[in-house]
Amino acid sequence: MVYNKDYNKVEDSDTPTSRINAAGLINSTLEKLWNESYTLMSQGKYDLWNVKLDSIWCILGGDVDENGIENKEMQKINLAIYSKGSLKSKIGNSFSQKDNPNNSYQYQLLLKKSLFLRRLQNKQGKGTAYATEDDDDIE
Repeated sequence: MVYNKDYNKVEDSDTPTSRINAAGLINSTLEKLWNESYTLMSQGKYDLWNVKLDSIWCILGGDVDENGIENKEMQKINLAIYSKGSLKSKIGNSFSQKDNPNNSYQYQLLLKKSLFLRRLQNKQGKGTAYATEDDDDIE
């Protein structure tokens, strides 16, 4: 009987792990979500911008402690956003529809959420820049 060896597994450890690293896929997905979020931001579609930021949080939040400071900060930001009501640019129905008076405040909160997530991404080493202790300051 012939057994095919699974070359995707590391067999010299107690717990086999995949040799395929998902970091490239994660970074690609994050980049796509960031680009989409910037488009929605510039279009003033705050509700959809927030959904994209939540998608980014789903990826980054998986690497933070549930009771950690990052999770608490994210909850704080979300509570502030949702306490201001609808993220739609217009509120009301039909002829009674008017501009959302909270839009400028919500924009600032979404901007804060966006910056928080970008900084978290960088801190986790999944972003555009991060520093390590052994980095040289050579110019």
